[in-house]
Amino acid sequence: MRRIHGHVVFGTIAVTLGLLTAVEVARLEHAKEVNAAIVPAAASNDATAIPEAKLVRAVTMAKSDYDGALAGYKAVIQGEREDLRRIALYDLGNLDLRQALHVGLDDEARSLPLVELAKQSYRNLLRRDPGDWDARYNLERTLRLAPEDDDDTDEDTGPPDPREHERSTIADPRMDLP
Repeated sequence: MRRIHGHVVFGTIAVTLGLLTAVEVARLEHAKEVNAAIVPAAASNDATAIPEAKLVRAVTMAKSDYDGALAGYKAVIQGEREDLRRIALYDLGNLDLRQALHVGLDDEARSLPLVELAKQSYRNLLRRDPGDWDARYNLERTLRLAPEDDDDTDEDTGPPDPREHERSTIADPRMDLP
């Protein structure tokens, strides 16, 4: 009885490890396809490249060609892969922020639109993934570079007039919130 039980356990472990090996082989084949697609995509403007290759090409171009990287990131953002879209939004914000710093913050006519684009990229990413702390940090950094004004009032009128204070129409203003 012990011998049969040992064979069953060994067989189960062998089958499980075989399945895990098959999954890893499939992942390896996919990685090989991505790597094979990156080389031709980096050498040409192949629009039919797989999404990972488009992202790698945009990251590579970000170091030297702003407009090419911008087009590459936008192509990935318009794609169907949500995980790559998040990466591209973050990298696009970084690209715009780096370009604004490269232009120089003293030249507001050229740098301020780039900072605003970086803010928008980080905000779009945070709408999709509110838990992305890197995007939060970079958004905070861009907000410090170019703070936003609250234009709720045209002028500062001071405290409200106490005669204009109205009573609330709520029966019990101390009621608990849900």
